[in-house]
Amino acid sequence: MALTAPKPPERRRRKDGEARRAAILDAGLEIFAAFGLHGASVDRLAERAGLSKTNLLYYFPSKEELYVAVLRRVLAIWLDPLQSLDADSEPAEAFKAYIRAKLTLSRDAPQASRLFCLEIVQGAPLLRPELEGPLRDLVETKAAIIRGWIADGRIGAHDPHHLIFSIWAITQHYADFAVQVDAVTGRSLHDPDFFESTVANTQAMILAGLGLR
Repeated sequence: MALTAPKPPERRRRKDGEARRAAILDAGLEIFAAFGLHGASVDRLAERAGLSKTNLLYYFPSKEELYVAVLRRVLAIWLDPLQSLDADSEPAEAFKAYIRAKLTLSRDAPQASRLFCLEIVQGAPLLRPELEGPLRDLVETKAAIIRGWIADGRIGAHDPHHLIFSIWAITQHYADFAVQVDAVTGRSLHDPDFFESTVANTQAMILAGLGLR
């Protein structure tokens, strides 16, 4: 039996459902980042999403399920730049692009980094399977690429895990500790000159440690 295209009302309902789900995830990020899992209430989440409590629970049957869904989306967003680290890339340009992408996320999506940081500090009770599965697999894939560059003499010999951790630590500092950065420097990544200076200095430090320019 041939499949027929969904009727317009069905497509509209699907589109409306996707929009509501996205609104709930956006609200979850904002509320969970501000109040944490235990401080957030379903009523507050529903109000922020512009939906009724019943409607929200139709898409996410519990606050915990919504929290995990938000964290998974956050993890996907923050790991996406690492995907572009390709074996055929020029190492210096690949690391420069990765650092810029990470700092851009710190500027444009700081709540995502803060929520992820909060979950990790608490021992990642709800996210650990993701960390031990997709995250570990991705990091190991990119670590293998870095080891290949080291073996070919294209970059200095450093443990790939520590290199990746260092880039994460430096770039996400500007999201997680934005208040401290502002208090010390009086500036933020939303200042274009400060953003470009941060990118350039971070790139220079990482590349110098790898024997690159």
